Amino acid sequence: MSENNLFQLRLDHHRDELRKLYLGLYHDEKAFEYFLSMLERMYRERSLELRQWDHKRGSDPNWYRRNDILGTLMYVDCFKDNLRGIIDNLDYLEETGINYLHMMPLLTSPEGKNDGGYAVSDFRTVDPRLGSMDDLSELASKCHENNISLCLDFVMNHTSDEHEWARKA
Repeated sequence: MSENNLFQLRLDHHRDELRKLYLGLYHDEKAFEYFLSMLERMYRERSLELRQWDHKRGSDPNWYRRNDILGTLMYVDCFKDNLRGIIDNLDYLEETGINYLHMMPLLTSPEGKNDGGYAVSDFRTVDPRLGSMDDLSELASKCHENNISLCLDFVMNHTSDEHEWARKA
């Protein structure tokens, strides 16, 4: 099945639920259609590796309910100083049986007024003290190679007053 068909099949399966949730919040059919077009564009821009993970998760919609998942929550700097340290110690996480890694805030936020990392000033940049986007990408790839799910903890409406959205508002 082609990538186009896979995306369309998943969208068709979840469209009614997405529509109900979206319109329940925003009450704007035109905005919902724009949202769907963004989903499709973002899907097409995802790496083949991530699209394969999407497919794997989609084929087992209750994957997160299984009892074979052992997760840990981690602040990068409290575990191994930076993302490189985590990459270099993935074997330790594997030895402990961890297969779900939930990373606490690691994106750029202003020094001194960062709300514990949640006052994000740039959602597309890792805090330089913790590493780089390349490091994060490598960590994700190595996690996936080792069958470890990676989750980043960030809240989109927790932005710094230095973020472009706040400045534009």
